[in-house]
Amino acid sequence: MRQPNIARGATILAGSAVALLVGSGVQANATTIEFPQVPTLARGGLCWTSIRTWADTSPEWPGRAILNVRALPVSGVGPGSYPLAPLCEVRTMVAWRNTTTGATGSYDNVVVTGIYGSIQYALFQDTGPGVVEVTVSTDAASIPARGTFVVPG
Repeated sequence: MRQPNIARGATILAGSAVALLVGSGVQANATTIEFPQVPTLARGGLCWTSIRTWADTSPEWPGRAILNVRALPVSGVGPGSYPLAPLCEVRTMVAWRNTTTGATGSYDNVVVTGIYGSIQYALFQDTGPGVVEVTVSTDAASIPARGTFVVPG
């Protein structure tokens, strides 16, 4: 008995998805380490938010890590037609130091956030393998955060 076209298509699609998941393996080895949030004021009105930061590492990227930054929804009052839905910004700095190799660097970005939060900002960093310490801060009044993560070699 011959399967209808829809059933054949679903079977092929399901088989392809399983093969993709089994064959990739990248996600299974990736590690995400989230650091404490940084409560901060922001420019563009009387605004405040918290900044989330985290690092993604994987054996697929030896000696490298992705640093990620994202602001939570902003609170406060701003100018313009919608003062209770302000659009504010704050410069965010993620300074890192590899305690194994001594390498240092930073990821600086102006994070723009509104009532739904911000987009995700992310960038590869050539940290080298080892233990990496980070300090997250902003250029406005804030409570900096610290964290550590391990980068595979």
